[in-house]
Amino acid sequence: MSSPRPRRPTAGKSPAILETFTRYVAERGYDGTNFGDIADELGISKGTIVHHYGTKDQLLAALHESYMHRRLNEARLIVRRLPSPAARLAGLLFAFMLYQVHDRAATVAFQREIARLARHQALAEGVKLRAEYFELVQSVLRDGIARGEFRECDPRLRSLLFFGSAHWAWTWFDPNGSDTAERVGANLVDMVLGGLLVDRSELPALTALDGPVLGTVRECLAATSTVVVDPAELTQPAG
Repeated sequence: MSSPRPRRPTAGKSPAILETFTRYVAERGYDGTNFGDIADELGISKGTIVHHYGTKDQLLAALHESYMHRRLNEARLIVRRLPSPAARLAGLLFAFMLYQVHDRAATVAFQREIARLARHQALAEGVKLRAEYFELVQSVLRDGIARGEFRECDPRLRSLLFFGSAHWAWTWFDPNGSDTAERVGANLVDMVLGGLLVDRSELPALTALDGPVLGTVRECLAATSTVVVDPAELTQPAG
């Protein structure tokens, strides 16, 4: 028996439903989030949520896809605007940490449910987007090796290590603490690129909090924050 087609969200209340669901998942986790609480907060019926999204899995899929669309747009812009593989990788690493304060609810929701996101068929489109992001990071590493900026390494394994460290940041990073996301990001850049660069002399410029790399990342995040991904364009039904 074939599985039911995923429901495509409709316009209207969709953005508010997705935003509220995202915040609840960030605060409570997926299992602790229910349609009743979302409906009560928004002053709508649970049936309205079902009308827009169908199932809770489909809401998670929309969260997953919209989050990865935003991150891919930002990453591509960072790579386009920065001049070298070292600067591009530094920019992506800074962005990993800035997401803890920029789009925080979606970042925490995404990171705390990362294992679940890999398992459900309804989330397959989001998994494809994550693979595109992963390939982008690997391509920066391969380019750096080819140009002689980075020492020889396995780009796939290095990328997995970067993502592994970034995905747990929600468990220990305090956005109200003394260590800012920028400062933590600079330390991440120093640690990663310190082990990759053939010539470490440019490391201080790459990690500088008032430097061009972090400045460019901030500009890219600001530029893409105005691009709204319509939930109605996500979770397309299978053909």
